[in-house]
Amino acid sequence: MLLQSIWFYVWGLLWAVFFITDGFDFGIGTLFPFLGRSDQDKRQMIGAMGPLWDGNEVWLITAGGVTFAAFPLVYAVMFSSLYTALMLILFALILRGVSMEFRGKVDSPAWRWVWDACLFVGSVLPALLFGVAFANIFQGLPLDQNHLFQGNLLTLINPYGLLGGVLFLLFFLVHGALWLAIRTGGDLQQRAVRTAAFIWLPLLLAAVAFLVYSAAATNLYANYLARPYLFVVILSAVAGLLGIRVFLARQQYFKAWFASALAIVSATFFGIIGLFPNMLPSTNSEEYSLTAFNASSSPLTLKIMLVVVLLFIPVVLAYQIWAYNLFRTKVGEEAAH
Repeated sequence: MLLQSIWFYVWGLLWAVFFITDGFDFGIGTLFPFLGRSDQDKRQMIGAMGPLWDGNEVWLITAGGVTFAAFPLVYAVMFSSLYTALMLILFALILRGVSMEFRGKVDSPAWRWVWDACLFVGSVLPALLFGVAFANIFQGLPLDQNHLFQGNLLTLINPYGLLGGVLFLLFFLVHGALWLAIRTGGDLQQRAVRTAAFIWLPLLLAAVAFLVYSAAATNLYANYLARPYLFVVILSAVAGLLGIRVFLARQQYFKAWFASALAIVSATFFGIIGLFPNMLPSTNSEEYSLTAFNASSSPLTLKIMLVVVLLFIPVVLAYQIWAYNLFRTKVGEEAAH
């Protein structure tokens, strides 16, 4: 049971890292048509995330790979139950990557407009759908005794799921605006700062609403009530949200971004800790739920994978730290090409 528990939290951690890293890309892409007043602004916005976005998506592949290898039954049920939503996310991610590569290939306003629209759709759609998907997992899915999903895409579009989608989007918008504040200067930087400050209050209200609604719509608080010290995770999310506002006021944008990252990872673990040991809870019967214990691979597989993770995750982290350090300078007009 120890191995399954370790892998459950590794699984949650990988999703949290993905939301931190690729989250600002989603935010910048969603803000693209609003903050990019000129083509020069848009080139700078793409330059702020261009060298990093594909490396950030490594964490999505890793999270998916861990789900497949450590919890194959969860992977199978997740991709059948949430098939439409996950395929929309996949196509949106493809569209986003293609748009950044193609928009500068032809010197035509109409050509760039098309790919700008694709970049926006390819950013806002995953941000919303990831939130909807995870909120529905927190709430539970109508799974039968054979772990088959008794519903459709409209089943996922419920008030709690939509609130989760809005919360994720607001998180990523603030996260992306703060990254622009770090990587750009001049008028674009100031617009990004004002945008982050403007969206912060709706984000705070959405976070509070999600915490309150979770008490009514989910069983997430059971683990917290059983172990009150776990409430530190919620306090950490609150500290991160308040830190964003404090550091913005002090014009300490890098610290504000890290506060945003803390809020995102704490919000993710709020749900992960509340779920444990469930991974796909069933609303039809608790017996039909998939847990870290009844859906995992063999102990030998988990042991081998743990060794692989301990060896290679530090390598991936070292590479990403190197990449972020390499592109730490601001994107100026001469660098936005």
